[in-house]
Amino acid sequence: MQRSIATVSLSGTLPEKLEAIAAAGFDGVEIFENDLLYYDGSPREVRQMCADLGIAITLFQPFRDFEGCRRDRLARNLERAERKFDLMQELGTDLVLVCSNASADSVGDESILLDDLSLLAEHAGRRGLRIGYEALAWGRHVNTWQQVWNLVRKIDHPSLGVLLDSFHTLSLKGDPSAIAEIPGDKIFFVQMADAPILAMDVLEWSRHFRCFPGQGEFDLAGFLAPIIKSGYTGPLSLEIFNDGFRAAPTRANAADGLRSLLYLEEKTRQRLAEEAKPVPEILFETPAASEYDGIEFLEFAVDENLGAKLTSWLERLGFVKAGQHRSKSVSLLRQGDINLILNCEPYSFAHNFFEAHGPSLCATAIRVKDSAKALERAVAYKGQPYRGLVGPNELELAAVRAPDGSLIYLVDQNEGGLYDTDFNLQTASAASGGLLRIDHMAMALPADSLDSWVLFYKSLLDFEADDEVVLPDPYGLVKSRALRSRCSSIRLPLNISENRNTAISHALSSYRGSGVHHIAFDCADIFAEVSRAKDAGVPLLDIPLNYYDDLAARFDFDDEFLSQLAYYNVLYDRDAQGGELFHVYTEPFEGRFFFEIIQRKNGYTGYGAANVAVRLAAMAKSRSGAVRQARL
Repeated sequence: MQRSIATVSLSGTLPEKLEAIAAAGFDGVEIFENDLLYYDGSPREVRQMCADLGIAITLFQPFRDFEGCRRDRLARNLERAERKFDLMQELGTDLVLVCSNASADSVGDESILLDDLSLLAEHAGRRGLRIGYEALAWGRHVNTWQQVWNLVRKIDHPSLGVLLDSFHTLSLKGDPSAIAEIPGDKIFFVQMADAPILAMDVLEWSRHFRCFPGQGEFDLAGFLAPIIKSGYTGPLSLEIFNDGFRAAPTRANAADGLRSLLYLEEKTRQRLAEEAKPVPEILFETPAASEYDGIEFLEFAVDENLGAKLTSWLERLGFVKAGQHRSKSVSLLRQGDINLILNCEPYSFAHNFFEAHGPSLCATAIRVKDSAKALERAVAYKGQPYRGLVGPNELELAAVRAPDGSLIYLVDQNEGGLYDTDFNLQTASAASGGLLRIDHMAMALPADSLDSWVLFYKSLLDFEADDEVVLPDPYGLVKSRALRSRCSSIRLPLNISENRNTAISHALSSYRGSGVHHIAFDCADIFAEVSRAKDAGVPLLDIPLNYYDDLAARFDFDDEFLSQLAYYNVLYDRDAQGGELFHVYTEPFEGRFFFEIIQRKNGYTGYGAANVAVRLAAMAKSRSGAVRQARL
């Protein structure tokens, strides 16, 4: 399909927006009137700029408050329309968006609406132009696509057609299924916008909280599928009003916009296939998402000094050094199915990452069924592939850059010799701990990047996103949204905070950007594992005794069990189905990331949200103590 975006969806000046739209790979652009008014060049210059960039002007918008206006304003409105038609012809577009009248003094008499729209279509037709009529969700008398189609059908003028906008239908919980009955050539244009489900005035909702497809909660595939069934083959365009987007980096946001349309087309293709309906070739198609089998390894960027410190930490957690790279300053530590790589090789990707962010997670390797197809899918979704310097007898792994510039390696599940090729493996003693696998890892993100990360993982990797939750920190609020592979073998909670002193904000400051917040390891016996960790000198996070008094009030635990929980600083949660979570945290390593040891029982799938407040309070106290100690 021809993919388009409205200039109002992006930040920046009109030339900056157009350049970003072209760079992202869009085919066309909707010119929003204000962007043109604020530009110091002529419409013809904008037309030439778009031509030079290789993008078509698909639509000019908006034209408001025409049909059903007071009779003494009709002639003035026609004159106003003619001026807009002049402008359109200078721009080189033949389509204008006319939105339904929202004026309080407009009239809703159908005969008047028919006369006015017919007159407007006649004037447009004389000049070879077209009118796309759209129902605003807050329109005074016309606010549904059914009303628009009824008027367009009765007028039956070749220059008048339906313009559909997903927000205006889905925000009112409208049913789009019958759109399939509209002849495709009478649908002149389609605008798409997602949004979170909010209970608020629909106008304010629309103007501030729209987002790209895949970032909100609307069933956009359910909206687009009947449009495709109608035979529509015109542009698919984004019209996004969003406070955050108005300040977001223009090029990165435009790239997200195109990715969101591709994602929507894939989901619509799947919806049509499920309904056993023909799937037109115009919809984006890419290799199906891979099956996943957990995290193969995590790679940390360190220098020699911090690498030694982190190795000591991990060894106290029960890891054992299992190998040294054959030609590089890279070591491998193992425990259970967990592989951790510490990279302090000079002049490497990890070294550059360390220089930018300090000790941090620079790469995550995930096990996939077919790495070649997984990479093909990522590239089709405009992911940035990565190829590093590969030395003699080194294994080359497919990789793509994550939104923060770190790497995601795609490792075939049955890849043999993954570590034997690159490492001199040591026949050392077995790991002393009982950690089994990586349960999840959590990221700290800048507040304005959450939606971008969600879209990245949903599109390139076909992850699912849980609902957003708000968590209390002693110094503000933390918003968290967890991503997971469909098999749940990979879990990635994403955390943001707009308050300066929260734990998330401190992590962002330390990393000078996004970074791993903590890594959780699964075990089979939490008390045995924590006992061993305490004996080894692992610095565990102290939990206040008041927390355990509250547990006694909420759960029927005996005193001995509560004492055991308190002695080991173990937090506890139970879900409605009887699933249980036991978890304990370390102090942060170098004030950055920390580790969590967890044990899940009876199908518990959450992350212990009930314990976040006490954990963040304990971390705040620990952080304050570390600051005081540093000042002594």
